[in-house]
Amino acid sequence: MARLGAISSFFAQRHKAGASPFSREIAALLSLNVHLLSAFIPTFFVVSITPGMCMTLVLSLGITIGVRRAMWMMAGELLGVALVATAAAVGVATFMLQYPTAFALFKYAGGIYLAWLGIQMWRSRGKLAMPGSDAPPPATSRLQLATQGFVTAIANPKGWAFFIALLPPFIDSDLPMAPQLTVLILMILGLEFLCLQIYAHGGHKLSQALRHGVGVRAINRVAGTLMVLVGAWLAFG
Repeated sequence: MARLGAISSFFAQRHKAGASPFSREIAALLSLNVHLLSAFIPTFFVVSITPGMCMTLVLSLGITIGVRRAMWMMAGELLGVALVATAAAVGVATFMLQYPTAFALFKYAGGIYLAWLGIQMWRSRGKLAMPGSDAPPPATSRLQLATQGFVTAIANPKGWAFFIALLPPFIDSDLPMAPQLTVLILMILGLEFLCLQIYAHGGHKLSQALRHGVGVRAINRVAGTLMVLVGAWLAFG
């Protein structure tokens, strides 16, 4: 930290002396690391690890389709989180929350879709349900999984409000916006991916325990119930 602070001070002096744009970008990144990361990382990790719609969704998929295939849902979710974080940082989110009609319709549609998937899983039907021991694996496409993650991320009004409230305090108005925003979003995505992995692996371990105890139908019902809850949470939360 001390070494980074010294380097940051050097680039800050270069900036005042009329250094190149590249030097100013480096100064912004190093200053961000020194002054904000100690608070930013634990804050966003705690928020990410807290159970929410996306974590519940990936837990459900970890139970039924496994961690590897759930990675496609994670990819879509991370893309959605990046979009929401960027929009919140530049103020677009405030505009969307002031005109909520289209946003509400979108989240209702997403919630109904996820609830329908959950009902299918509860009945041990559909592409996301865990098949029996002698059945072929489900054929859900990568695009479908990514779309589920993306819709869940961007249709969550609490996610928009959260980024509006917490992201701006970590942005230094005296430094260039673009490098700060890039670093912060990359860190948010890294923390989010870590938490998604924790939940997905937890779901996979749970499926193994259930498989040895009460069978595939019970696994599908647990995962389907979680999926229905995510849908209801998205639509009415």
